Amino acid sequence: MSLMNRKRLTFFSCWTLLLLVSPCAVQAETHDVYFGTSGRETKGIYHATFDDSSGRLSKPALAAEIGSPGFLALHPDGSKLYAVARTPDGPGVAAYRLPGEGKLELINTALIGDGGGTHIAVHPSGRLLLTAQYGGGSTAVFGLDDEGGLMGKGTVIDHEGGSKVVANRQESPHPHWCGYSPDGRFAFVPDLGMDGIVIYKVDPDKRAIERHGIATSVPGGGPRHMRFSTDGRFIFLLNELALSVTTFAYDAERGQAKRLTTTASLEESVKAKEGFNSASEILVHPNGQFVYSANRGHDSVTVYRAHSDSGELEVIEVEPIRGAWPRNINLDPSGKWLLAAGARSNTVSVFAIDPDSGELTYQQGSIVNLPSPICVLFGVGDS
Repeated sequence: MSLMNRKRLTFFSCWTLLLLVSPCAVQAETHDVYFGTSGRETKGIYHATFDDSSGRLSKPALAAEIGSPGFLALHPDGSKLYAVARTPDGPGVAAYRLPGEGKLELINTALIGDGGGTHIAVHPSGRLLLTAQYGGGSTAVFGLDDEGGLMGKGTVIDHEGGSKVVANRQESPHPHWCGYSPDGRFAFVPDLGMDGIVIYKVDPDKRAIERHGIATSVPGGGPRHMRFSTDGRFIFLLNELALSVTTFAYDAERGQAKRLTTTASLEESVKAKEGFNSASEILVHPNGQFVYSANRGHDSVTVYRAHSDSGELEVIEVEPIRGAWPRNINLDPSGKWLLAAGARSNTVSVFAIDPDSGELTYQQGSIVNLPSPICVLFGVGDS
């Protein structure tokens, strides 16, 4: 029996046994999925529905017309969505209501003030959001009112310095992601140019942040995105340039991170053969046991087992995405499926996740098409 057939048999045997033992343990749901897009062919934010019993996406349809709505973020209450985009007045942020049935109703827009945003994240309090500007070398803070609207232009905070380890990529700061500690006290902005994570203290009442410190990563790694372990003890930082993941021990009380180990996403011989490769996205499975990262150029997803005692990662599989240039990947709310967006193939493909090993199995016939998807965002609850 081939390795692929063994993987399929193991996955479906596990879920069949679970259903036989406890028929109510797994309930199928249909989820809203929103796609951020970027490129000449796209018209805005697209929407589809996802059936977590079959792993099938409906045909994506345009939900909101706006220029290059790259990354998207959901409000904590699930009723609003935000996008970094090209607004009628310039590069900024757009806020939308989610009235249901996949519809988007524009609340308002606001300018960033330092070029286009690369990433966006809403604070758990729902009182502010952050954007990261790769080209501008800055983080911007936006206040949100009680209705979820944007309270004017962003307050821009410049990053400073560059590690200069990798020529033409690290001469200056390049913030690439923004997010928060599990308790919401601190904000984190990985900076590709600085080879580190800039850490801010958050004041939700004042809708503001202030510089707190920096966690230095591996020289020449090029930090891109990061995630916390499910227990909040570790940070997994994806290095775009080195195609690796660096694990940090996180001190929640002090808001500090200490570098521990680094695990390569692909073997050096593979990276050398493929030519240009770069890492794009990292995810932690809800069970805390598995981590996933996407490899552009190699067009694959690396699956890791996370050791709960040390935070060290172990590569267990590298799975092709059946598309080109996976700018983004995401897990569905059930934790049974991984979606991979191929920005250059105009595709989104679906993979079943083995609940025991974390390995991926391509869902035959699951691919849907839409223009240049670069962000996959699930809504909250049933569609």
